[in-house]
Amino acid sequence: MFRIRTHNRIALRGLERFPRDRFEVASELSDPDAILLRSHPLDADGLPATVKAVARAGAGVNNIDVAHCSRQGIPVFNTPGANANAVKELVLAGLLLSSRHLRQGLDWVAGLDAADEADLHRQVEAGKKHFLGRELQGRTLGVVGLGAIGSRVARTALDLGMQVIGYDPALSVDAAWRLPSQVRPMASLEALLARADYVTLHLPLLDATRDLIGAQQLAAMNPDAVLLNFARQGIVDDAAVADALRAERLRGFVTDFPSLLLTGAPGVLALPHLGASTGESEENCAMMAADALVDFLENGNIRHSVNFPDLILEPGPGARLAVTNRNVPRMLGPVLSELAEANLNVLDMLNKSRDDLAYNLLDLEQAPDPAVLARIAGLEGVINVRLVHAPRDGA
Repeated sequence: MFRIRTHNRIALRGLERFPRDRFEVASELSDPDAILLRSHPLDADGLPATVKAVARAGAGVNNIDVAHCSRQGIPVFNTPGANANAVKELVLAGLLLSSRHLRQGLDWVAGLDAADEADLHRQVEAGKKHFLGRELQGRTLGVVGLGAIGSRVARTALDLGMQVIGYDPALSVDAAWRLPSQVRPMASLEALLARADYVTLHLPLLDATRDLIGAQQLAAMNPDAVLLNFARQGIVDDAAVADALRAERLRGFVTDFPSLLLTGAPGVLALPHLGASTGESEENCAMMAADALVDFLENGNIRHSVNFPDLILEPGPGARLAVTNRNVPRMLGPVLSELAEANLNVLDMLNKSRDDLAYNLLDLEQAPDPAVLARIAGLEGVINVRLVHAPRDGA
């Protein structure tokens, strides 16, 4: 029986993915095998020694001490793409809000004091000239970050008749296949900023992306351009944006991350972090995170980890052993030697590495006894060893 401790409110459809006969799931569990959370902060002190995996029902993992988990050989899973449609739709709303003065128009109409229908009509016709907007069709949208969300935003913008340019120095092969061919790639961020009427950001918050858009980058933009940040707070230097808006070097800023630095700056539309706040998105994230934990705990497979390599080995009839080690040469040989010394035949195996970690799955005819596992765990460079399961029925 695996024990899953939850933090925050996890969508019921996600919790239902854990088979009840093999998993116990609750918010108050001691000695859990895994932790499933959303925004709850998880540092080294809050990580029980029994934890074998952590999953976040969302894309960003800034609330998790990933470095500590890596040192302990604990994979951290996230759910890339599960909230992509929700964020894409909110970006579209942001584009429309910033181009058609919708918030100002709504507020103005709500404040009208009309004597009758005729008076209301006169006021509306007289006042609408103050909310002259501009159409998106024919404008150029610059998409920075062309992953699951950015590619969807690009496709939607093309459907609206916009010209789309993109920049992503870390574009994966999978992401490139998803990207519409009409998106024109830019050689640099500066080239994109200089050409775009609207710039939308879809990047993770890393050391390399913190304050990616600052005073220098804002100076490269068209003064009539609008910047949208539905990615992460910290990617944009809010103080620099406020200065640019006040100096009329930027038309507007639409953000999902309110900041006191932006208070009083003209052209700011700040939303209360609504990017993934839809019932559908929360369900998608919860189901994807739960599925990743089930597959890891029961089969040792890793999908969508931010610190481990993706590694999927189809289940076989034998016992399965998972070994995590430092990514250094000649690590697998001593492990295999220990298995051979114990007369354990390897039926299948797969190993991959990512940065400083390597991960191995080995299917064996028989399950190693505790002494063999202890010897493998004691090898220099091995971080942890787990007997995933004994031989399957009928083996």
